[in-house]
Amino acid sequence: MNNPFSIERSSRLRAISLGAACGLMLASMGVPAQTPPSPPTASAPKSAVPSAPGLGVPAGQGAGVHGANSPFAPLSARDDVVPWSVLTDVKTKTEKNRIVPVFTMKQLALNQKIQRIQGFMMPLEPGATQRHFLLSSVPLTCGFCMPGGPESMVEVKSKTPVKYSMEPVVVEGHFRVLVDDAFGMYYRITDATGVK
Repeated sequence: MNNPFSIERSSRLRAISLGAACGLMLASMGVPAQTPPSPPTASAPKSAVPSAPGLGVPAGQGAGVHGANSPFAPLSARDDVVPWSVLTDVKTKTEKNRIVPVFTMKQLALNQKIQRIQGFMMPLEPGATQRHFLLSSVPLTCGFCMPGGPESMVEVKSKTPVKYSMEPVVVEGHFRVLVDDAFGMYYRITDATGVK
């Protein structure tokens, strides 16, 4: 009999591996880094995460960058969803050889409430519909889009299957801010449903 914990962990590790592989592939191809919309200021603390080889942005950290050459349109502005600019505005600190998130009051105010999130779907299992997947601020199938860190993803567990799409999707459900998640996730939505 399969252990559900090991299956879930395996799925998340596949997702993280995909993001890392995309970053390494771009680095090996010599793809220049895109400039983030809001570069860090001179007073910002230096990142504890090393830069990817050949790229000027930290690997696996930040909001992710939707490249100008992307074949996918960026997310359209919607007033009924939590903006990624709020979710990605996370600081980190090192605690006992671990990097842990330091959430703002704005992010903590979202916790344990019904929220809507818009993003690009990253399936964790094969199939035309998904019940457990990640939403990302940038399309992960785009060679011109730099994936971000955990602050640019929301884990989704839906109560009804959501049809897979390469176009942006919106889900609504119980939002959780994860202070110390065993898998390194910062946000999760449970009992989610797809929204038009």
